[in-house]
Amino acid sequence: MRQADMATTIEARSDVFAALTAAVGPDALVRDADELRYYSQDVFSDGALALAVFRPTDKAMLARGIAAATAQGIAVVPRGGGMSYTGGYLADQPGALLIDTGAMNRILDINEEDMTVTVEAGCTWAQLHQALKPRRLRTLAWGTLSGIRATVGGGMSQNGVFWGAAGGTVVDAALCFEVVLADGRILSTGGDFFRPFGPDITGLFAADCGALGVKATITLKLVRDGAAFAYGSFAFPDAAAYFGAMSEIAREGLASENFGFDPYLQAQRVKRDSLTKDAKSLVNMMKAQGSVLKALKEGAKVVAAGRAFLDDVPFSLHLIAEGRHQSAVDADMMAIEAIAVRHGGKPIENTIPKILRANPFPPVNSMVGPGGERWVPVHGLLPHSRLVEGWNRIQALFADERAAMEAQGIAAGAMLAAVSRQTCLIEPVFFWPDALEPIHCRSIEPDHLAKLGRFPPNPEAHALVARLRSDIIGIFRDLDAAHLQVARAYPLAAASDDAAWGLLRAIKRAVDPDNLMNPGSLGL
Repeated sequence: MRQADMATTIEARSDVFAALTAAVGPDALVRDADELRYYSQDVFSDGALALAVFRPTDKAMLARGIAAATAQGIAVVPRGGGMSYTGGYLADQPGALLIDTGAMNRILDINEEDMTVTVEAGCTWAQLHQALKPRRLRTLAWGTLSGIRATVGGGMSQNGVFWGAAGGTVVDAALCFEVVLADGRILSTGGDFFRPFGPDITGLFAADCGALGVKATITLKLVRDGAAFAYGSFAFPDAAAYFGAMSEIAREGLASENFGFDPYLQAQRVKRDSLTKDAKSLVNMMKAQGSVLKALKEGAKVVAAGRAFLDDVPFSLHLIAEGRHQSAVDADMMAIEAIAVRHGGKPIENTIPKILRANPFPPVNSMVGPGGERWVPVHGLLPHSRLVEGWNRIQALFADERAAMEAQGIAAGAMLAAVSRQTCLIEPVFFWPDALEPIHCRSIEPDHLAKLGRFPPNPEAHALVARLRSDIIGIFRDLDAAHLQVARAYPLAAASDDAAWGLLRAIKRAVDPDNLMNPGSLGL
């Protein structure tokens, strides 16, 4: 929407602003044109321009604002930390009230006796990690790599995976939510120490992408953080060998994190990462655990290894074993190595898992390519038995589209990760020359942004990436894949049993009869 059109829209809805201001006060509403543009785009796409951004400071204000908006027939869309790329908070029509819960970021209670923690929705995973770390606690699954910006509320709505993936996705860590419904009522989904008591109401609102309500508070399960760690990295000659090892290690439950990269994405990460800075962070982390000598040794090994250890490595698998006793995790890593070697892998320097565990929530500079290219993933969750078929079909698509991709400067790699004992993630990632948007420029570290190249707008390449993502989603659909961050990208209706989809639509009508809660999300 042009700025003049936006001004006309705002003027025409002066009655709405009067009602909202009366409910929440003028300081909670943002109407600046640049801010509205920033908040109306995600990492991949631009959405319809928001009418205003609502920044509540507590759940009571959140409820008042939502009730005031929907009473005026205004749709409300929750944003989370803004790290989505599936249209989760991009309104289908202009004039929605976009909710930024960033000011609702308090940690309300850490209950070490009952092993639970309660936070407001705007608390980031990094903030929660820092609060729990001195107590040697963490949540069951404890965030995504974007956790320096990604929020707990966003994770509960979109779902996500990385840290603690042996225990499943982030929503598996949830005990209960307080959710604001479309009419402003605050619904508690269950008890704060056990899930479920009867039908799983918490699960109903988990991964709903904001289609059923806006999360105000979240209570999560706690576990003891590891006191001992072991790290392993292995090179594999091809995808079949890689998946064979990753799947067997996952089934055995030997690693808390079990992930890796194909050759292209591996090369991108090596270009981007600063090993000197990361080695310093590694030393600081290990010093904090009281092992100065070990810290210096491990940091020196990282620096000495440099980047050469990934030369001529087709597929790399990286693992972290976590536990109470060093002898136990060392034994687990020995078992992991035996599995890797049996599948054709060979040990390489374990720099990557060490650095990632030392810096679990790095700056989100990787939301663009190392040369300033645009970046976007697409993914599917598959059982072990379908991984190789899924991978081969995606590679066949890329082979068919190679000429078109090369003409537009589009390249693709993949991250691959185990998620629980049953499931693995295949996440193709695209890079292409295109203009950066405000969301990129405001999220990346300024000194890193200053070093990046810049490209002119490239709508043709963007459109081809969008089509390729759609084609990959089609491949995943053929294989009955599941997805995180369903939002407006993945075909939930097509993947659902007819009776189940009808039930979900009935629930949507019950909690949001006027379809004003993030309309279009989940395909509802």
